[in-house]
Amino acid sequence: MTQSKPLNWTAKPGIGFTVVRREDGGMTLTFTDLSDATINEWREFAMEHLLGVDRRTRNLYDIRAVQEIPEKAIRMAVEANSDPSARNIRVAVVVADQSVADAIREVAARALPGTAAALKIFSDMGEAEAWLARPLDQIP
Repeated sequence: MTQSKPLNWTAKPGIGFTVVRREDGGMTLTFTDLSDATINEWREFAMEHLLGVDRRTRNLYDIRAVQEIPEKAIRMAVEANSDPSARNIRVAVVVADQSVADAIREVAARALPGTAAALKIFSDMGEAEAWLARPLDQIP
């Protein structure tokens, strides 16, 4: 069995996301809010993990509890998604409604071609997991 990389994350009071290591070695991030404190903490966490990306991986972002995405969060996501290391990541984003999905699509449209993670938006967790389970050589 392959040993998973350490998560290097600890829950903090007032931060609106949690992270768990997935069985496939990726991460599941579950957001309850996108306050400045939350998105700043996420950015630090995401950039640290991008530095250590050494293979293709799968991440799931569950943002169903988030009803609105602030512009600052969109800018930070574009920055992280434009990092060259992100091209080795498959990201499934699970949303609650169409307005959040549209905001995520706006983020994806701003990313630099060829450097962005393979990203797909879902409203159903099962469909997101099925897409993530596809072989990684089939990115996107």
